[in-house]
Amino acid sequence: MNISQENIDDLNAVVSIELKPEDYKSQVDSAIKTQAKQAKLPGFRPGMVPTSHIKRTYGKAILIDEINKIVSNSLNDYLTENKLEILGQPLPKEEETQYTWGFEDDYNFKYEIGLAPKVDVPFTEKDTLTEYVIKADDETLNSRISNLRKSYGKRSNPEVSEEDDVLYGELTQVDAKGEPLEDGIVKTTSVRSDIIEDKKIKKSLAGLKKDDVVAIDLKKAYDDSTVARLLEIEEDQVADLVGTFNLKVENVNRLEEAEMDQEFFDKIYGEGTVKTEEEFKAKVQEEIESLFVQNADQKLQNDMYTLGMDRVKADFPDEFLKRWLKTTNEKLTDEEITEGYDDFAKNLKWTLIENKIINDNKLEIQYEEVIAAAKERLAAQLKMYGQQDLPEEQLNQYAAQLLQDKEQANRLFEEVKALKVFDHLKGIVKLEKKEIPYNEFIELK
Repeated sequence: MNISQENIDDLNAVVSIELKPEDYKSQVDSAIKTQAKQAKLPGFRPGMVPTSHIKRTYGKAILIDEINKIVSNSLNDYLTENKLEILGQPLPKEEETQYTWGFEDDYNFKYEIGLAPKVDVPFTEKDTLTEYVIKADDETLNSRISNLRKSYGKRSNPEVSEEDDVLYGELTQVDAKGEPLEDGIVKTTSVRSDIIEDKKIKKSLAGLKKDDVVAIDLKKAYDDSTVARLLEIEEDQVADLVGTFNLKVENVNRLEEAEMDQEFFDKIYGEGTVKTEEEFKAKVQEEIESLFVQNADQKLQNDMYTLGMDRVKADFPDEFLKRWLKTTNEKLTDEEITEGYDDFAKNLKWTLIENKIINDNKLEIQYEEVIAAAKERLAAQLKMYGQQDLPEEQLNQYAAQLLQDKEQANRLFEEVKALKVFDHLKGIVKLEKKEIPYNEFIELK
């Protein structure tokens, strides 16, 4: 067997694998013998089918299958042994040669490969980034306190809705003319107005009574996770939703705020933990600001990403990658690939930066870390739906089941990988802490 590599340029190459009969004959013969022992054919006793009959009847198919195995394994071994960093997967090069697939023929297979550009780690101890400490502004604090008071307040069913009421009714997916979509979503659910930030949508849900119908753009009114929960669909399906929804009101629910008294404080934080309104506000503020830590981390991650992407200049084998995307995603049109390629290339460049940081610093992602991430996600989902915490053993079981889904496992692995790189970079660059009110923080780009 002879394997050779021809570099077209710095980013593209062709790997040729030449096979002679001695390279594949023994493996093909062995496969034919195995098939003969396992075959159950009319006129022959089990295990007694002559190899000559198998070769005559199925030989060409076995030959092709075994040669494909040899070529695939040899190509992978070559890439590994030569430590070639490739992008995507090798693509068979279209050749004019048409093989007759004879048992004594020579074969030459060619594969195009896209070579990864070399990148340097774009972060040093001379870099300075801002690490925000987000404080709860009055509006955010008062809004949270109001929501808590409503959660433990009295419920009523007025005839006409006001802003911040909850409307119970039927959501129907409709087209631009307001007509129900064929096979569209129809769901009876509760629509909360109090968490809608769009003032126009919020106002449209006021002044409604039983049997009134109002159009609502759910994707504009809520985030993807809320829309998914309302419609009982997967979150990644939200982006593909077409049309808007009509809400037919069946009932108006109103939550009247609970009194700020000891009974209310005890329901929230346990008996005697909080005794005054000032202590209650301080406790709520502490909880809010602990949640803001994640927002601050995300902002810092985004700033690191922007800094790294601006500094690293990398060219890619664009035409090869577009062909690879088309090969691996047959449903994608050429237009879709062209439109989405820039974003794909950006993600690819950041992946190379991440991998460089991980390899240079020998960072490892442990299975236990991925399990912990899965448990955190499950716990957050349970909390979102108002369910109680699961016992540790049961949570571990559910996390293991979640990781059996290859797509979910890959997503969690990438999340852990990103956090590992983020934590490492926080130890390299200089971080300057800066306090900022939440209402000013959300205006930052």
